[in-house]
Amino acid sequence: MTVNNAVSAMAGVIVMISLLLGSEVITSAFFHNSNWLWLTGFVGFNLLQSAFTGFCPANMFFKAIGLKD
Repeated sequence: MTVNNAVSAMAGVIVMISLLLGSEVITSAFFHNSNWLWLTGFVGFNLLQSAFTGFCPANMFFKAIGLKD
């Protein structure tokens, strides 16, 4: 797996989890909270800024653990 694939996979997993936690599917008060959607917004913003600046903390993390470019 390459660094770019790992970043895309991680972003997708975090978005899906935060959408699930913010939805009405789970009825617990902790999980059914619209504040979880801020996590989705943060991931989207990070992806957008990394497209323009080239700086991505997840990219640096995956390089540090040994994934190839």
